[in-house]
Amino acid sequence: MIQNTTRYWVNLNNKRAKSPFCIYNIFKINEMSEKVYIFDTTLRDGEQVPGCKLNTKEKLELAVKLEHLGVDILEAGFPVSSPGDFESVNQIAKTLKNTVVCGLTRAVQNDIEVAAEALKPAKRFRIHTGIGTSDLHIKYKFNSTREEIIERAVKAVKMARNFTDDVEFYAEDAGRTDNEYLARVIEAVVKAGATTLNIPDTTGYCLPNQYQEKMQYLVNNVPNIDRAILSCHCHNDLGLATANSIAGVIGGARQIECTINGLGERAGNTALEEVVMILQQHKDLGFYTDINPKLLTAMSHEVSDVMRMMVQPNKAIVGANAFSHSSGIHQDGFLKEAQTYEIINPAEVGAEESKIVLTARSGRSALAHRLHKLGFEYTRNDIDELYPKFVEIADRKKEVNEDDLKEMAAAYKK
Repeated sequence: MIQNTTRYWVNLNNKRAKSPFCIYNIFKINEMSEKVYIFDTTLRDGEQVPGCKLNTKEKLELAVKLEHLGVDILEAGFPVSSPGDFESVNQIAKTLKNTVVCGLTRAVQNDIEVAAEALKPAKRFRIHTGIGTSDLHIKYKFNSTREEIIERAVKAVKMARNFTDDVEFYAEDAGRTDNEYLARVIEAVVKAGATTLNIPDTTGYCLPNQYQEKMQYLVNNVPNIDRAILSCHCHNDLGLATANSIAGVIGGARQIECTINGLGERAGNTALEEVVMILQQHKDLGFYTDINPKLLTAMSHEVSDVMRMMVQPNKAIVGANAFSHSSGIHQDGFLKEAQTYEIINPAEVGAEESKIVLTARSGRSALAHRLHKLGFEYTRNDIDELYPKFVEIADRKKEVNEDDLKEMAAAYKK
């Protein structure tokens, strides 16, 4: 993006967009921010984690809460995969009122017909169909050719359009697909009626600059790109899913496909809570979402409990240690001014207040703070006298708790 006070996005084909969802019209970013649509796939890609299988009741309960969170599109499942998944998608379609309910399919007629049947009760639904486009997939997975893949892709999109005008096409392994060929595929499926274009980094291979450049290439080289929304679907095999999704948005995408807690195949997917808070923190990028951030921590806990998958303590935004401080230098700075070591107020994401954790690395200010919270008022000289005892306890334990502090304080009074 051009870094100045008045910045513009320009349709590089010099055409006015026909779609109400198009993001390439000219506008001033400093006068208006653009929405990034949040496509949640916790109940589909997230459920593919071993041990995270959900029954219909669990899926429905989470779907209602995800709608309340503010997700725009909810991928409810893969209807053709099993009778149970068909039922789950069907029940979610009957229940949700505002969120678009989406079903995944392969580029197979039966898949698409079954998905359409499962989604039929929904107020708004989307069919998500697609096929692998990398040479690896074309050769080894499909034993096919590039031209045949385009034909199959176009046929699937046209078939899906018989049931809905909201069709998303995924070019599986787009991250490793030659850009020129990918642009040909995208142009063909848009012409066939696709309204959202999923550009998955299926194996988490891309670097952020490569993924951004891929989006920019499509913006610049697909003549009818103004008729659809580009979407990011990134995996975390190299730990870059969040970075790649943000890079994709900067490159021209306006939808991010993600999961709560970053759950997903292998190393996981883009974490919803991370991309939402990045866009909120970096308002200078000019984007926003409709997610209610105050519900993020509760949603994280809910998904963790229902899907029986613990959230790592150091997980960004929602981890148990996300707002904990144990180093003396950090604690001292934080107690003087929270923003020295926290860029997000815990209340913004519905988390408990920040924690000062007492360890052998903690200093006198942290000790005084924790004693004060327990109702003990000590002078600086008192803290100086108490501190050697505190360090002795801290060297023996991983963490000094409230009982240790009360015992130490009681002994000091004597």
